Amino acid sequence: MDDYELLGLDGSDLDEILSMPVKTAECLALLTLEEAYDVLRPLVTVVQESGPLSREADRPAKAIAVRIPSEN
Repeated sequence: MDDYELLGLDGSDLDEILSMPVKTAECLALLTLEEAYDVLRPLVTVVQESGPLSREADRPAKAIAVRIPSEN
């Protein structure tokens, strides 16, 4: 299983995404604060569950968390 399958994307989804007329690198470089929290919350949940993916989720969770202000 590759990363795209984990995200629930099949070949047709990927074709549609890859054919979008956007500057992908520029879009990926920036997330809104709300988007960053949307990504961070499930990563932190996975880390806290101490399951098989918790080690993998820990690094990106920390990388995002240090770059955004606290929600509290």
